[in-house]
Amino acid sequence: MIQAKQELLAALGEAIQELSPGAELAAAFESPKQASHGDFACTAAMQLARPLKKNPRELAQALIAALQAKPAFGRWVESLEIAGPGFINIRLKPAAKQSVVAEVLAGGAGFGTQASDGRHVMVEFVSANPTGPLHVGHARQAALGDALCNLFTTQGADVTREFYYNDAGVQIATLANSTQCRLKGLKPGDAGWPESAYNGDYIQDIADAFLRKESIQADDRAFTASGDIEDLDSIRGFAVAYLRREQDLDLQAFGLKFDNYFLETSLYSSGAVENTVQALIAKGKTFEEGGALWLRTTEYGDDKDRVMRKSEGGYTYFVPDVAYHTIKFQRGFTKCINVQGTDHHGTIARVRGGLQALDIGIPQGFPDYVLHKMVTVMRGGEEVKISKRAGSYVTLRDLVDWTSRDAVRFFLISRKADTEFVFDVDLALKQNDENPVFYVQYAHARICSIIRNWGGDETTLNSADLGLLNAPTELALMLKLADYPRMLAGAAEGLAPHDVAFYLRDLAAAFHSYYAAERVLDQAPALTQARVALLAATRQVLRNGLQVLGVSAPDQMSREATAATENA
Repeated sequence: MIQAKQELLAALGEAIQELSPGAELAAAFESPKQASHGDFACTAAMQLARPLKKNPRELAQALIAALQAKPAFGRWVESLEIAGPGFINIRLKPAAKQSVVAEVLAGGAGFGTQASDGRHVMVEFVSANPTGPLHVGHARQAALGDALCNLFTTQGADVTREFYYNDAGVQIATLANSTQCRLKGLKPGDAGWPESAYNGDYIQDIADAFLRKESIQADDRAFTASGDIEDLDSIRGFAVAYLRREQDLDLQAFGLKFDNYFLETSLYSSGAVENTVQALIAKGKTFEEGGALWLRTTEYGDDKDRVMRKSEGGYTYFVPDVAYHTIKFQRGFTKCINVQGTDHHGTIARVRGGLQALDIGIPQGFPDYVLHKMVTVMRGGEEVKISKRAGSYVTLRDLVDWTSRDAVRFFLISRKADTEFVFDVDLALKQNDENPVFYVQYAHARICSIIRNWGGDETTLNSADLGLLNAPTELALMLKLADYPRMLAGAAEGLAPHDVAFYLRDLAAAFHSYYAAERVLDQAPALTQARVALLAATRQVLRNGLQVLGVSAPDQMSREATAATENA
């Protein structure tokens, strides 16, 4: 059906040019709001009506006449109908839908993906300060960011996963001081315990390891503790390395590895921050007022100009961000996406304004942002607010330990990033249709079971007589399979990995409906082979989609889960 759709779009483009030579209207199909209206809908007549000064329904009739003369429409289309003010509803012949089965089987793991297009894309996400364990907000970033990376890979991009962390500033000093207080025998609640200190039990763990003079190896650094409780520099370096290793372990539990770590301190040690400030001054984009240095961000859409260097000295936090994103552009990334919490919304205009003010060819709208809202964790019907390990929040590893990596990934992608999300631990543990990740994984495992029971040679499925697949639920399932490549492209373009989760649930539902309505095995040999081919294609697309989300596609579920679902 992918080939059929491409041929039909090409024919539609030709017909549009015949009716309106030079028209810039792109050929496109939409999905009808109701399945009974057809398989595709076309709005071209309504879009052309105004510039051509013609009645849209009359123009739709002319467009239908032009389309009916095209060989592709004769080959793949059963009927064309005008509806409403000028919609054209298109019903495909069964052969068009049936062809997708062969396309999926031929494409395999590559079905829906595009060839390399030379784009270099960076997705920066998680980017946690090395001052504590990764929390549920970081978990949502990890799920969103990794899925976005996988999405862009399916579209032919060369993708880099980058972790940026603030290893300088007040929070690192607080970490060192908190650890030193623990080393001196103080604990939260004691007289002399700093109000700003970090209270989690992990601070005591760091202190104990420091006294043992442990050596720490993290992905990006190694450090050996001096064991001297008065050596604040050693305490600071050890504490950061210790937490970097802890974060590495969290990410490993999540099945995630970054390609590069970028340190905030490097922006200062390399002179990048100072060079950026001097470049903006040289461009005439700054001014001094009240002893502070300001950037004219209002020239680039910000609601007010922003302080770059405070009157008491020191740069505001968006200045190193401008330097950092300049380096991203200079490294050759044509598209950069930052996955961050909604509390970063205020920095977008000033960072983009600073990049434009440099006037070095960085495109407007660079970088892109995916901002996510926070996650509420429910367990046993009550909100969970505190992790003993972290002291004040639920950690990523808590979620994985309580449920599973698959559940955490799927759940945290199953809603739009800019909507608040309630992570229900009890729901994530259910082994029935209420649990969305179980529902999708069970569809895959169920198909695997059916194909095992069939027991035939899967290589013979490529020669199955797909013309036998004419049941309504079969046609609906094939139409859903054919939508996979379009969905992937749209999800990448819209920075919307939740679309993949939505699609997988819909595909699983289409399969379950089909299997409830039609017998696959114990039919005439040719029909059984055709239906097994359809199931093999469905299995492949489920597996491909789950891989984009970083979720496993099990070949079988536990006997208890299978029995519970079969009896539901």
